[in-house]
Amino acid sequence: MLEKVVIANRGEIALRILRACRELGIKTVAIHSEADRDLKHVRLANESVCIGPAPSLQSYLNIPAIISAAEVTDAIGIHPGYGFLSENADFAERVEDSGFVFIGPKAESIRIMGDKVAAIEAMQKAGVPCVPGSDGELGEDGDTNIKIARKIGYPIIIKAAGGGGGRGMRVVHSEAALLNAISLTKAEAGAAFNNDTVYMEKYLEHPRHVEIQVLSDGQGNAIHLGERDCSMQRRNQKVVEEAPAPGITEEQRAKIGSVCVEACKLINYRGAGTFEFLYENGEFYFIEMNTRVQVEHPVTEMVTGVDIVKEQLYIASGHPLRLTQEDIVIRGHAVECRINAEHSETFMPSPGKVTAYHAPGGPGIRMETHLYSGYSVPPHYDSMIGKVIAHGDNRNTAIARMQGALSEIVIEGIDTNIALQMDIMKDAAFQAGGADIHYLEKKLGLA
Repeated sequence: MLEKVVIANRGEIALRILRACRELGIKTVAIHSEADRDLKHVRLANESVCIGPAPSLQSYLNIPAIISAAEVTDAIGIHPGYGFLSENADFAERVEDSGFVFIGPKAESIRIMGDKVAAIEAMQKAGVPCVPGSDGELGEDGDTNIKIARKIGYPIIIKAAGGGGGRGMRVVHSEAALLNAISLTKAEAGAAFNNDTVYMEKYLEHPRHVEIQVLSDGQGNAIHLGERDCSMQRRNQKVVEEAPAPGITEEQRAKIGSVCVEACKLINYRGAGTFEFLYENGEFYFIEMNTRVQVEHPVTEMVTGVDIVKEQLYIASGHPLRLTQEDIVIRGHAVECRINAEHSETFMPSPGKVTAYHAPGGPGIRMETHLYSGYSVPPHYDSMIGKVIAHGDNRNTAIARMQGALSEIVIEGIDTNIALQMDIMKDAAFQAGGADIHYLEKKLGLA
């Protein structure tokens, strides 16, 4: 196993990685910004290194500083978590060129999957079902683009090849608006992602967001861990996730899962990854692959019993997969609610000091957070401060346990979205299962 690992992240995922390392006897190095000296994992790590001021560009996105921290602490590997540099191919390349192990895929895989056009082309070759679209980058010829849109059929969506997190998208309902939408999206993509490549896809009007979790060792072995439903979204950001996805049969799971497994083998993928699909009328349509551990990985862990972060560490240590597909059995149901430091109605971020904190408990409840009483949530980073996961023998039990857990949480001193999450858990459409990705925005009056 890797002897010492730099945790190149912050918050709950950094603590999650630290705990996995501890179980495996791996020493940890917590890097942190000046604003994050009091993070829980910084206090618990074997060593810590301050890598810069609060702004992310000067700390958690500062590649030379992170690699220097690995050098001065004699670390072996670097785990990027999610967000920040986790899907930055240049970072992965620099890490390995510097003699360290990047706990994730090869830079080549990240680069391909980070470019949505290249990713779709790779998935089409691998036989993964994709959304009908332009099958590549849109050129400058307006007439050609109009013909492509007519062939696909309106409404269509223009997407930035380098986009992510719900940014770089524009829905077009008529031919009259097409060319202007392409120009605007190209300009926005160039400014936001330093890549103005855009492509076109059919806009599915009532899809669900269903994703497949995979593990692959880059040595010819790959498995899937079933699917998650992440359709409860606001501004294209996930709010609630669950596993397995309501209404997906074992046959459907096996079919789409095996397609993803074969794709991993074909591209020689290494590590944990997630194939994200839009699901409508019984069909799966590939949209992107996340080449990292996901925020919502705990729901999959709860229903499969597989520790995804530990498997990342085993794979990065050069070991072949320890599991076969036959080892993976889905047991019960799990739901995850993201807890954010924000107002439940206005969604305004709410940094500040946590004056009191109490975690929920009871059968099947898991709380992933870096909070503690007296901790001050800084204003510089993402507002997510934790995740509550509830597992039960069935979906109704999992939801009931989540309602109980949400009612037990005490977080004082700052605003949180707990009230919103309780409202979702009681919502009739959510309880019925199968709501589409637009449902929550319509419920909140945002669509």
